[in-house]
This record gives sequence, C-alpha cells and structure tokens, in this order.
Amino acid sequence: MTHPTVTSAATTRRIPAGLPGHIQHYIGGKLVDSVDGDTFDVLDPVTNETYVKAAAGKKADVDLAVAAAREAFANGPWPRMLPRERSRVLHRIADIVESRDARLAELESFDSGLPITQAQGQARRAAENFRFFADLVVAQADDTYKVPGRQINYVNRKPIGVAGLITPWNTPFMLESWKLAPALATGNTVVLKPAEFTPLSASLWAGILKEAGLPEGVFNLVNGLGEDAGDALVKHPDVPLISFTGESRTGQIIFANAAPHLKGLSMELGGKSPAIVFADADLDAAIDATIFGVFSLNGERCTAGSRILVERSVYDAFVERYAAQAKRVVVGYPDDPATEVGALVHPEHYDKVLSYIEIGKTEGRLVAGGGRPEGFPTGNYVEPTVFADVPPSARIFTEEIFGPVVAITPFDTEAEALTLANATQYGLAAYVWTNDLKRAHNVAQAVEAGMVWLNSNNVRDLRTPFGGVKASGLGHEGGYRSIDFYTDQQAVHITLGTVHNPTFGKAGAAR
Repeated sequence: MTHPTVTSAATTRRIPAGLPGHIQHYIGGKLVDSVDGDTFDVLDPVTNETYVKAAAGKKADVDLAVAAAREAFANGPWPRMLPRERSRVLHRIADIVESRDARLAELESFDSGLPITQAQGQARRAAENFRFFADLVVAQADDTYKVPGRQINYVNRKPIGVAGLITPWNTPFMLESWKLAPALATGNTVVLKPAEFTPLSASLWAGILKEAGLPEGVFNLVNGLGEDAGDALVKHPDVPLISFTGESRTGQIIFANAAPHLKGLSMELGGKSPAIVFADADLDAAIDATIFGVFSLNGERCTAGSRILVERSVYDAFVERYAAQAKRVVVGYPDDPATEVGALVHPEHYDKVLSYIEIGKTEGRLVAGGGRPEGFPTGNYVEPTVFADVPPSARIFTEEIFGPVVAITPFDTEAEALTLANATQYGLAAYVWTNDLKRAHNVAQAVEAGMVWLNSNNVRDLRTPFGGVKASGLGHEGGYRSIDFYTDQQAVHITLGTVHNPTFGKAGAAR
C-alpha cells in the first residue's frame, strides 16, 4: 500500500569514499582476523547489498581479547594512573571524535540508514560522553564517616577488571561511547562486542583510542554474531562485568548465562513508552514532540513514545493533525540533509516492522502510512505509519516494534490514562503533556517508567540515571551510577583512639 502524500527527499545518493575492504577485530593493540578465518556480510540498508565483510568472532577470538584485556589490567599502567591522567586521555579522545564528526556521521549514516543530520548529532553526543566522564572521574568525591576521636571510615573505589560491553545497532557509535567512557575513566580494561548489523563506525575506535594515547590491551574489539561472540563474552570467567543494551529477550539469556559467574550486570532493554496527552496540554508542542519521539532515528530508538494516549475531548483533533503531519515527514536517502526518516537497518528488521504493520491493520484504524513509500523500490524503507483507535489488547499497543509506527488510543480520566500507560511489560520512558502542575507530578510518580519527561521530548542530562523498570532493564547508568557500576566500593575503617576489643580467652589465665 502506498501513499503519495509521503514526502520524499532527493533522488540521488552519495556513497562515502574510502570504505574499508574488510573489517577486523582489534586485540592487544593489533588488527587481526578471526582465528578460524570466518567472516560475515555487512549490508547497505538502502540496497541490501553486501558492501563489506567483517571478521566473525567466536570463542577463540573472545578468549584472546579477554586475555589481552586481563594482562593490561593486571600488569599495565591504565588502572594505576591517577584519575587526572586518565581524564587527559579521555579528553583527547573527545577532541579526536569532534574533529572527525563529519566522517563519523557519514559512515554511521551509511551503515545504519540513519538520516545524516541525526547521525551528526550522535557523533557530537559521543564526544560529550567522553568529556562528561573525564570531568566526573576527577571531580568524584567518596564518602567519609567520622566518629570523633575514635574512628574514621571511608570509601575507596577500585576498578574491577575486564568489562564486557555489548552494544546495539540503532545509534552504535554514540552508545558505544556511553559504555566505553565510564568503563575506561574508572580504570577498567574492556572488550567491546558491537552489533553485527553495524560494525563500520565501531571499527574506527581502535585508531581513535590509540592516537589519544590509550595503552595497548586496554581496549579490545571483537566483531561477530551475538550467539557466538556475545555469548562467549558473557560466559567468560575472566569478565566480571557485562553492560548490555538490546532486546529484552536477549537480556534474559544474558542474565541466565551470567548467573553461574555472579557477574555484575547493567542492562538497558526494550521499551514501549507511552506519551500521555491531556486536554489542557499545548497541542502544538505535544504533536511536534510526539512526531519526533517516534519517527526520529527511523523509529529505532528504545525510548520512542510509540503509544500516544490522548484525552477524549481533544482526541479527534489530535489524531487528524498528527496523521496529517506524519504524512509530511520526509522519507529519503540517509545522506540527504532533508531526510527525516531513512532506511531501516537490515532486511530482517524491516520484515519484522512490516509484519507488525499488517497486524496493526487488523487491530486499529490506519490513518497514515502503512507500507513502502513511493520512489524507493529497494532497501528497507517504511512510511511513517499511524494507527488510531488502538485497543490496549492489541499487539501493536503492547509489543515493541522498533520502527516508524505509532499507536494512538483515547482515554477519559487520569486513572484510565495511568492504567493504559502501565499496561505493558515494559517500563523504560514516559512522556506527560499537561499544564496542570499537580497532575504532571502525580502522573510522573505513578507511571511505571525509569525516566519521565514532562512537557518535553527526550532531552538527556548525563548526570541523571538512565534505565528502566520491569522488562526494560536491570540497573542504571549515567553520572555517578556509572561510576558505581564500573568500580568496587571498599570500606576502610581506621581506629584513632585506644583500641578497645571485647576480650575472649583470658578467663583463668595465669596471674
């Protein structure tokens, strides 16, 4: 089904110059192929043609990477540097990322299908992540507890060891930086397993980190499928920490596989986040924000407000305006600055999103989109799609689609809005639109979500905790929560006065 009202961007496309012929692992300061020589195909989302082959890591490759990281942790300088020394390296990393942001964005956009303007924002965010944790680790102050004249008790933080970082394909370079920066800032060494759909930008980290002065072995990268390289990393006995961003089902598998080793886990998983729009809200702002919230990043974002709950008195007007604006969202080639929705990352994911759209046609009223846009006969293109009158029992209401698809549902009362908002297994983000201050705070506290934005789209403050509840995650990162996750906290107790011990074993002693 096509809708000619969908706006398309330019009809010509540029291919980045200097694409690699082969993507390798980075282990112990060297670029290497897989031990068994195996590779996998990496597809261009616009054509679904293979444009490069990447080394397919297995257990043997992960073992080598972990051994290199373990050696760098046990005997290398990185964990023993002063925080200020590590901070300087992280600031140099940020400088290099900023100086190459155009190239990074170009490769990220080509590899993932993200619109170039949005990929540019992700490159800048990656640099900011390193700056933030470079500053935080220097400014960090740990607790001291005093008992005057008797005792001082203080907290000593120590890096834990080899951190296993498993990252997703939706904003790969930025999300890799979100894990790399705090793991490195706190003195750990790392093994990164990037998503197999999007290994291109991850392959740039090796050169960036080496140029910034990171010692060999501190950063290691193994490409490969999740069931091979990711599984081996999770199960490795010398990797005490796993930070994972991805699907909830994969998170369950990681949880089970990490359990025998009692690993530290931080997992940011799926979402089906509600945007609650009350009748007294600024509808212009709410429509703009909720359009952006589900169609930016091609709808491939964990915090997408993919369920919009609208108070009935403004419901019809909201749906009409929302659908009209969704039809004007510009679909186009990822490299075109006019593009607002590009190509989905991979044909497997494209097929999944289209299957949900077909399900949605039996569950709700299709008011915009619903198929492939005109003018794009190849590639993973989906029209911005809007369903109205979606019941809470619908699969498109409860299940994560992770594409440019939104479900709109009416409500009559605040209590009903909260019931609908909480009626999924997920609890990552929520958005509330109202000019009633009391209601805004009460709804924010009652909604089951790790993060809530009031009269705002998703604007991140890196100091705040990032994470979800229910099936949306385990633990939080961001600010000091990241420092907590990547360090062991050791309590040290010092006696200042006369030692006073309970005396055992002296009864009946010779006098």
